Amino acid sequence: MNLDHLYQEVILDHYKHPQNKGLSVAKDVQVHHLNPSCGDELTLNLSMIEGIVSAVTWEGVGCSISMASASVMSGLLLGKSTDQAQIIFDSFLTLMQSKGTQSGDEEVLEDAVAFSGVSKYPARIKCALLAWMAYKDAALQIANRTA
Repeated sequence: MNLDHLYQEVILDHYKHPQNKGLSVAKDVQVHHLNPSCGDELTLNLSMIEGIVSAVTWEGVGCSISMASASVMSGLLLGKSTDQAQIIFDSFLTLMQSKGTQSGDEEVLEDAVAFSGVSKYPARIKCALLAWMAYKDAALQIANRTA
């Protein structure tokens, strides 16, 4: 089994069996993001306790890439400090901007390395980044409240 096939399986598994899908009632902030180029939509609820991501829940409609990316991101950031989450976010953003030249650090990104092939297709990068940008927006709103 080649790596591309394995990565496709990881993305399809997260699409079919998403983590943290379903908006939690309790939240510190809720954001809604839309990818106007394809119509993908995502609503994200974020809760933090003392600088730790305590809940990331989401609901959305869209392609397998955007929905699987939301699943991976929500599971990956849960329980992380804001600093750890920023490192993961930055690493994923770098991977998406690499145009297929990087494979990502599996120790940092875990299942998110499966999206490395997506970075070869500019039209799909926004799909993969939809949930991540929603997280960034929500985290900034929380940070601005406490500053």
